[in-house]
Amino acid sequence: MVEGDGAVPLCASAELAERGPARVFDLLWRGEPVRGFALRFDGAVVAYVNRCAHVPSELDWVPGEFLDRERRYIVCATHGALYEPGDGRCRAGPCGRGRLTAITVREAGGRVYWYPSADTRPAPSADPGPGSPA
Repeated sequence: MVEGDGAVPLCASAELAERGPARVFDLLWRGEPVRGFALRFDGAVVAYVNRCAHVPSELDWVPGEFLDRERRYIVCATHGALYEPGDGRCRAGPCGRGRLTAITVREAGGRVYWYPSADTRPAPSADPGPGSPA
C-alpha cells in the first residue's frame, strides 16, 4: 500500500529499538528484487539497500542483524567492511570510499514509512504490514 504522498508503510516505530535488530523488507532496486533494511541509530531511523558497496552481497550475518558487536557500525558479514549508520559511508574495509545506498524514511504517528525513488520501488508482492515476514 502506498500512501497519498508516495510513502510505503514499513512498521510501527516501537518495532525499531535503539541499535537493535533492523526491519528487513523487499523492494526493487534498479528493477532487481533486493532487500532493504531500516534500523534506529542515535534516535533516528535510517534505511539502506541491503548490499555491500564492495561486492553486491547482503550485509546481515543473521536476518535483521547488521551492527557490529559494539553496536557502533553496520558491518558486512562477508567482507567485514564497516559503515557509518547515520550516512552509510564506508569507515573501514574493502568498500573503500563507497557508501550504502540510502532509502528515504520518516516517522509519523507512531509508524515508519519509506519513500520510493528513481532507483527504489515497492516489490510487487511486498506485504509490509505489522508482523508480516519481510
